[in-house]
Amino acid sequence: MRELSLNVMDVAQNSVRAEAGLVSITVLESDEKDLLSITISDDGKGMTEEQVSQVCDPFFTTRTTRKVGLGVPLFKLSAEQTGGSFSIVSAVGEGTTTKASYVKSHVDMTPLGDINSTVEILIRCNPDIDFVFTHTTDTASFTLDTRELREVLGEVSLDNPDVIEWIHGYLTEQSQIIYGGAN
Repeated sequence: MRELSLNVMDVAQNSVRAEAGLVSITVLESDEKDLLSITISDDGKGMTEEQVSQVCDPFFTTRTTRKVGLGVPLFKLSAEQTGGSFSIVSAVGEGTTTKASYVKSHVDMTPLGDINSTVEILIRCNPDIDFVFTHTTDTASFTLDTRELREVLGEVSLDNPDVIEWIHGYLTEQSQIIYGGAN
């Protein structure tokens, strides 16, 4: 994939298919540590040990609509080709955590891409699932937690156009702050 945010979309959609009620996406960028780390955790169905051992095989998929699953293997490859690491921890009935760590300065580093749009799309397309998105740099951090939005919004759905517009503005503003582009 051309952007890591697309890998995040793929893994988060796996969480949705696993009937997660909560999906957490954490992005940690550190120039000081030459590190980009992406963690996606969910409280979905989880996987058996056998499924976890096979999930990085491109010819293994739990989907019935196709016989290959390239998302996780490509995510793993993108991390490891930079000298980084990749892991999946899962337990049936408890959920799954996928983590990819990258050496940011490596020549094969794939760009993060538009992670904010990925998060917006996930929320818009899955308004009944809660998402917690945390983005941290060396200088700042922010979190968007849809559970907090639900408390304020009451019966208003997260896929309401006004809510999505607010989410877009919030993510844009907070990203500018953590990247040093706004006060």
